Amino acid sequence: MTADTIGGVWTYALELARALEPHGVDVALATMGQPLNAQQNRAARAIHNLRIHESNFKLEWMEDPWNDVAAAGEWLLRLRDKLQPDLVHLNNYSHGYLPWELPAVVVGHSCVFSWWKAVHKDVPPAGWDRYRAEVQTGLRSADAVVAPSQWMLDELACFYGPFDKSLVIPNGRSATGFHAGSKWPLILCAGRLWDKAKNVSALADIADQLSWPIYLAGEEQFGPSRHQPNRRVRYLGYLLPDELSHWMAQASIFATAARYEPFGLTVLEAALSGCALVLADIPSLRENWEGAAVFVDPDDGRALQDAINGLIKTPQELHNWAGLAQLRAQRFSAEQMALNYLTVYEALCESRSFTIR
Repeated sequence: MTADTIGGVWTYALELARALEPHGVDVALATMGQPLNAQQNRAARAIHNLRIHESNFKLEWMEDPWNDVAAAGEWLLRLRDKLQPDLVHLNNYSHGYLPWELPAVVVGHSCVFSWWKAVHKDVPPAGWDRYRAEVQTGLRSADAVVAPSQWMLDELACFYGPFDKSLVIPNGRSATGFHAGSKWPLILCAGRLWDKAKNVSALADIADQLSWPIYLAGEEQFGPSRHQPNRRVRYLGYLLPDELSHWMAQASIFATAARYEPFGLTVLEAALSGCALVLADIPSLRENWEGAAVFVDPDDGRALQDAINGLIKTPQELHNWAGLAQLRAQRFSAEQMALNYLTVYEALCESRSFTIR
């Protein structure tokens, strides 16, 4: 299995490996992007069926990555020869075209073209043409293409398809490590605060109009300099997973005005932690949280303000939405995710069709 060490794919890969352990599956995780930090090393070592093979090759969405992508391909084939796996699970695109000579699954967690469309309402400039060609070749070479939501699968098919075999397997999280604590009067938002797709500025802009303070977890720098910390906005900085789960346990509301969220692991974690959800009204989040969250137009600051203040003013509604979110989160268990992937793995290894329920 491949994984980058920078974003949510790392969390997903560890969660899937851990959930596969009871089924007797051993995972060799080939990492790229940047070296593992101390916390990542500790987390990986705690998973008994997981072995890390580390590199710092550039990822395909980085600047001028193609020499690194080619070198990483040679490295991955050497690992294949050494480890003799039954199947390859790629969480990046370009290496789907390698001559694996064994079943290969490519999982599309996000991509530049769908991100650009969501944020800029357009396609990327010509400088991204090679990226598109490489991603398309990798996806079309796979024995199966997987995405964590139907919306993401549709986007992949639109920009890079068609594919012979494709399906949706939602991401999952174990409820272990998440709990609803004694709730405080605060609103939490978490993610890459510098990413325009996360649209964190929408929350910062309305902070003075909210009855409760906003706590932002993630890298400090984001958006224009006009968004300065004030008494209504507290910047928590980058948090380790245990630290983030601590804040989720205490937050009464988790809010996001994201314009792009192919699945939304932090939303799931907040729901497991008993937060009421105020979410951007985008297709992927509707797909997973319809009926279990309050939805608002991510570009309508007044609607976002009214939705959050409405929950604050009606404690029973706040409690009800938190309960609905926590109940819905049970659908997205790590165990179910692992079972779904096992169905695909076994079918491909036995060269038969598969159906995910």
